[in-house]
Amino acid sequence: MLTEIPEVRQIPDEPRRRWFRSDDLDLIVWCDDAGVPTGFQLCYDKPRSEHALTWTPEFGFLHTAIDDGEDVGIKYKGTAILVADGYFDANRLSDRFAAASAQLPREIVEFVERKLRQYPNYVHRA
Repeated sequence: MLTEIPEVRQIPDEPRRRWFRSDDLDLIVWCDDAGVPTGFQLCYDKPRSEHALTWTPEFGFLHTAIDDGEDVGIKYKGTAILVADGYFDANRLSDRFAAASAQLPREIVEFVERKLRQYPNYVHRA
């Protein structure tokens, strides 16, 4: 189950962030001043093959792999970065999110699910 991380660091001049995590998912949600979700980043397939689906009103969807900086060939781990990644199964991610989100606030669940259903390769089920 996704559970909220308390006291998440906030970045000045950016929307307020809420962060939820489980063993294989991370969800970061950006909220307006009233607490209404305005964007999200859903990270999945942690920790071995992590990817992120990000949606913001300015840029829409961005699907990326997460290069964790482990294989840099030097003594110390590098900084994790997002790198372009191709196709992913939006239905699979939607199902995983639905299974892990039972304890999240309803408005966040509805926001993320609505956006996932808008992803181009999402297949609407009857």
